[in-house]
Amino acid sequence: MTLAVPRTTTLFAIFAFSSSAFCQTWEREDVGFDSIQSRARDLANKPYVAPNKDALPAWMGGLTYDQYRDIRFNPNQALWAADNLPFRAMFFHPGYLYREPVVLNEFTSSHQQQIRLAEAYFNYGPLVPKHEDLPPDGGFAGFRLHHKLNSPEIFDELIAFQGASYWRALGKNQRYGISARGIAVDTGVDGSTEEFPAFREFWLRKPEEKDTQARFYALLDGPSYAGAYAFKVHPGNETIVEVKAVLFARRAVKRLGIAPMSSMFWFGENSKRRFDDLRPEVHDSDGLAIRMGSGERVWRPVSNDSGKLEFSFFHMDKVDGFGLLQRDRRFDAYEDPEAAYHLRPSLWIEPTSDWGAGRVMLMEIPVDTEFPDSTVALWEPAKTPQPGDRIEFSYRQHWTMNPDPSQANGYVVATRTGMHQGKPEERTIVVEFVGNQLSAPNEVPLSAHVEAIGESAAKVRIHGITIQPLPDERWRVAFHISPAAEGGKLADVGPVELRCCLKRGDNFLTETWAHRVIP
Repeated sequence: MTLAVPRTTTLFAIFAFSSSAFCQTWEREDVGFDSIQSRARDLANKPYVAPNKDALPAWMGGLTYDQYRDIRFNPNQALWAADNLPFRAMFFHPGYLYREPVVLNEFTSSHQQQIRLAEAYFNYGPLVPKHEDLPPDGGFAGFRLHHKLNSPEIFDELIAFQGASYWRALGKNQRYGISARGIAVDTGVDGSTEEFPAFREFWLRKPEEKDTQARFYALLDGPSYAGAYAFKVHPGNETIVEVKAVLFARRAVKRLGIAPMSSMFWFGENSKRRFDDLRPEVHDSDGLAIRMGSGERVWRPVSNDSGKLEFSFFHMDKVDGFGLLQRDRRFDAYEDPEAAYHLRPSLWIEPTSDWGAGRVMLMEIPVDTEFPDSTVALWEPAKTPQPGDRIEFSYRQHWTMNPDPSQANGYVVATRTGMHQGKPEERTIVVEFVGNQLSAPNEVPLSAHVEAIGESAAKVRIHGITIQPLPDERWRVAFHISPAAEGGKLADVGPVELRCCLKRGDNFLTETWAHRVIP
């Protein structure tokens, strides 16, 4: 592939900085994906140099959580606000945990300029009464884009990049929850330390008056990979983010995760572990949905019940989509008007290039509070890249409230489990489905396909399968599992992998519920 070389001259022009009365120096330069890719390749061909976390002034590095939150961006200084353009950019102050400087640039079709750190961008609250001058080359902690998402009068947050390669986005009437990141390196690998490569520099394209999408580029760097990213953000009821990436491998790793996402699950309706909390459920996502290239749809409820790190892997020759979803949208499922878990978006990944064979990985991390992310999903290619390899992929993110982006038509809406009263070695499992075809008149009755698979399959007996219609057009499948051995104990069986779906004759009408039950 022939790479375009950026055209840079010594010709400079002074333009009014569009966010304020500042004046910045613009360079004539052709900013494009090829030029960012060329920089990433050059980085990968050199030894990795970690950013100096101690380069910030001491007062910034010493900011407490509350002090950092007391520094707010001044909306009047938002990039492009003075030009009344459809998107505006605001910046995150460096300091506290965010000590690695991020360079921000603005560019047009012919010029670019670096955005300099300046005190006028920020309002310092009473918790930060004294602060020294800001180093103009100190960089930022990230940025966020605003757009008239929910109202024609207000510029709401649309997408935010802050910390390593993490970002979060919103559709209409959504609240921040799940996070995405550029790549995952050695996530969950036993004996290896996970890497967190970071976006070191961004180029924000100045929008035009009638633009309906925001565009920008990013340069990623880390010990094992350097890379170039292109983003297109389409705001709406469902905000879509198009991502294109090229990575260059510096060294071998044990696991590369593509399109990774991190979410929070503390407890839910299917949890055995309960906490002394007034809310019925607390989570940003309640399950993993997968659409395989073979056409099969899978739903794996998150349970996070074992008290230890748990992994689930789904192998396939081709993936058509996957994501962590928040399907339960009832307020009374959470009873939390402040956190508004019922309004947190699902994140669905749709590949737009050939990713080849591989597997979707779900990692569940035991937690005792709702504050840390505890659920990770990613795509792991079957072939792990080697040093010197170039890896290219693209995908489309859907930040959505759609409960069924996998287009299964019949899908799971609830998982419930409990021990059978009076029978301590018998567990009852309930799976609830919805779908247009389930309630449609038909002479052929519904049937439930329920099975145990894997190492423990022969150790359990599945019995008492029933199907029952419920209000809200739900259909409930209930069954029991117990030890296959006479006088056996469920605790001795170990984790059991179960599958369940609804059929009508030979026709499968729902996605496959795939769950690991830990007796």
